[in-house]
Amino acid sequence: MYPFIRMAKEMAKFRNADPLGVNGMHVSHHTCWPWDIDLWRELNNGRTLTLYDLGRIPLATRTGLIGVLKREGWGLTVAGACVRYRRRIRVFETFEMRSHIVGWDARFIYLEQSMWRQDGICANHAVYRGAITGPGGIVPPTQVLTAMGHDTQSPPLPEFVQKWIDAEDVRPWPPRM
Repeated sequence: MYPFIRMAKEMAKFRNADPLGVNGMHVSHHTCWPWDIDLWRELNNGRTLTLYDLGRIPLATRTGLIGVLKREGWGLTVAGACVRYRRRIRVFETFEMRSHIVGWDARFIYLEQSMWRQDGICANHAVYRGAITGPGGIVPPTQVLTAMGHDTQSPPLPEFVQKWIDAEDVRPWPPRM
């Protein structure tokens, strides 16, 4: 089930937080609860992706994106994700989540998120590409950034993000099964 109560808590917690620039880092703290775990008493890989919403949505609020989406009648969707799992987060462990926008291209905004255990070890890392959608389809990120009052020039995308984009461009769609 989607963590609606946790999302409401995060939104309330950060409702008066300082605004972030478009490249600002949103940091939040969470606990791995029994309903987040798999058979091995660790954070389930699918639940990890759901919990990343708890960082992305407050980030979007603090950067002003959510306000622009409401004003323009646009939507926000995940258009892809690349995730690396490296260390376990066990039941009842607390962790820090870091979320920020790394840049954009002609169609997508790229976000980086990571979960850090109390011992300072990065447990997992995700790169997302998000799309802003309107009645005519995908809204170009430059149009979104202009509506937010930001510079439309993207910072240079990290090499690993650009290589992921390149790999996605040659990946067949629909998949050949």
